[in-house]
Amino acid sequence: MATASPMEGAGRVVLVSGGNRGIGRAVAGRFAAGGDRVAVTVRGTPPDGLLGLPCDVTDTAAVDKAVATVEETLGTVEVLVANAGITDDKLLLQMDEASFTSVLDTNLVGTFRLVKAALPKMLRARRGRIVLISSVAALSGSPGQANYAASKAGLIGFARSLARELGRRNITVNVIAPGFIETDMTAALGQTRRDEVLPQVPLGRFGLVEEVAGAAHWLASPEAAYVTGAVIPVDGGLGMGH
Repeated sequence: MATASPMEGAGRVVLVSGGNRGIGRAVAGRFAAGGDRVAVTVRGTPPDGLLGLPCDVTDTAAVDKAVATVEETLGTVEVLVANAGITDDKLLLQMDEASFTSVLDTNLVGTFRLVKAALPKMLRARRGRIVLISSVAALSGSPGQANYAASKAGLIGFARSLARELGRRNITVNVIAPGFIETDMTAALGQTRRDEVLPQVPLGRFGLVEEVAGAAHWLASPEAAYVTGAVIPVDGGLGMGH
């Protein structure tokens, strides 16, 4: 049985990976604002008011320990948002194997580790919502991001396979594909690259982390109970349904 916590009696137990900044932090905050009990895996300082779990998603033992801590402290994970990810951009001929495999290990295999750790108790509870944060690059490609795009595209196949496996257990699995969102990652693009990208976005602006968080919150809501295996673009029209 889960031990008592200051948040006991609130809403669902939510686990967000990579929750100390950017999209992950906004997603965690959105669920917390709605009364859910939220834990985040972090590689830095956790946001105030959330259960912070130091965790490197490339380390299976660390992932298993983080999920076990959530289950012992808050209870069975009912909503899992796999957001942790990295980039290591290079044109393919300049990309060594380590640059390719490290991105896949974090973004794709790290998600596998997280979902596999949380799934047994979700299955026993016969309910759950899994949301994977992919990217518009998964669908349209991006020069210099063969590793990143491959890892994010892999999440779509992973999610749709799980949606077929888990649907009869009342567990939905969906993907969000953000476009260019105002985060530290896009800030590092530099103004020249930003000026190149912006004209391609029909809405004429970069997105906000809160807009991605809103999509994640909706996918975990009762209104989305019949949505599974979907890829939801939050990209200002950039991908146009690729």
